[in-house]
Order: sequence, then structure tokens, then C-alpha cells
Amino acid sequence: MSTSDRPEHGPSPVDHRAAVATETARFVAAVKGADLATPVPSCPGWTMADLVRHTGSVQRWFSVLLRGRIQEPPRSRDVDLRLPAREGSWADWLADSATEAAGAFAATDPDTPMWAWGADPHARFWARRMLFETLLHRVDAELALGIRPGIDRALAVDGVDEFLVNLPFATSFAPKVANLRGDGETIRFRCTDGDGDWLVRLRPDGFGLDPAGEGADAADATVRGAAAGLLLLVYGRLPLDAEVFEHTGDQELLARWFANSEF
Repeated sequence: MSTSDRPEHGPSPVDHRAAVATETARFVAAVKGADLATPVPSCPGWTMADLVRHTGSVQRWFSVLLRGRIQEPPRSRDVDLRLPAREGSWADWLADSATEAAGAFAATDPDTPMWAWGADPHARFWARRMLFETLLHRVDAELALGIRPGIDRALAVDGVDEFLVNLPFATSFAPKVANLRGDGETIRFRCTDGDGDWLVRLRPDGFGLDPAGEGADAADATVRGAAAGLLLLVYGRLPLDAEVFEHTGDQELLARWFANSEF
């Protein structure tokens, strides 16, 4: 696997491009034959059809960006989505969206410099971002259908990292993130099932991750849980008071974080 697929902070290398295909296949398997009018509780107001359309549209949109190797924020989001003509074709359309993505990945070196709204201005940013859009919405679909979702631990670790690395740059579409400022307060997220340890520091001008290994024993608040649980926590799919988490330290700081970090 190319070293360009390695996250900057996460301990486990992940092939984001291959994982997009795998996660989409799992998503397709879940929704094939399902009632697309099924509500999706983890995405309030959405039906299964909305969820599938959103995920496939993101994959096709990101694929256009990759093929164009864009160097500045796009002025238009108009993309030929080739939406299915028949209601029963949405699962196949989603599978075709992943095929579009695979073609864009094959045509674009992940180290290619590109505009990105987040921390890493290279093509690999979009593959990594596409993966976690797909994975989280696959989980949403399975939860809505009463299927117990499984999440690969290495993907979960990488997903927590991707979320925390890019969150400081998300104010254009998540304006409450701008409220996450402080005077050096720290929040640690630590995996209980292997590697995965992040220290977020709030500063007067914003927040970010401290370099790996710094402040190993000190944090104003700490949240511990399995990697898959932490991924669902940071994305709001599990509450902090779920039994799978242990959280210690400044609870008001944790409440402020989760009230303002919605992606």
C-alpha cells in the first residue's frame, strides 16, 4: 500500500480507496430489497432513499473533483448524478457510484496536490473523506434496518483521527466549531482495544491535536472506549453516557466539546 494512504496521526495504515469499495458493498447488501421509505433515526428527517442518494452523490461529486485535480474551491456543485429511473434501482446506483470512485482513484495519484477543505491538500484527502462518509452512512442504514453494525478496528481508529484532524477546518459548514476555543484545556480520546490516543488542546485561536506522545499523562478530561465506539461517539451516533464509555475529568468541558463538534 502507498504510504500516501497513511493518516498523519493514526497508528494504523489504511487503504482508503479499497475500503470505499468494501464499505459500499456492505451498504448495498444492507439496502438491497429494503423499503426505501424506512426512516433513518440517526439522520433525523431522512429516509433510506435520502441516505442512499446522499452517499452515492458524495462519491460521484468527490470523483469529479479528483478527476479534475481541482486547485481552488469549486464554484459549482452541479454533477450529472445519473439518478436511477426506477425506485428499485437505488442499490445498483449506489454500487455504480463506487465504480465511478474506483475509476477516479485509479486515474489520480493520491499524492497529487489538490485543494481540500481540510488539513491535507492532496488527492488522498478526498479518498479518506469519502471512506468515512460511506462507512458512517452504511452504519446508519444498518441501524435503521435493525442490523447490528460491525466496524473494522483499524478503520475506526483512522476515522477518529480523520475527524479530529479535519474538524478545526469545518467551520464553513459546521459553524459551532468556532466556539471550541479555550486557554489550553485538553481532552483526551483513548482507545481501550489497542492503538489510538489523541489529545485535543483548546487555544484562544481555536483547537487542534497535540503531537503524538505529548502530554501522555495529563488531560483535563478523558474519554475511553473501543475504537468503533469512539468513532460513533465523535459522529454523534452514540451518546457520551453510553455504558461503553468511561469519561473522567472536567465534565463541563466535555459537554461543551460535544455541543459544538457536530460535523
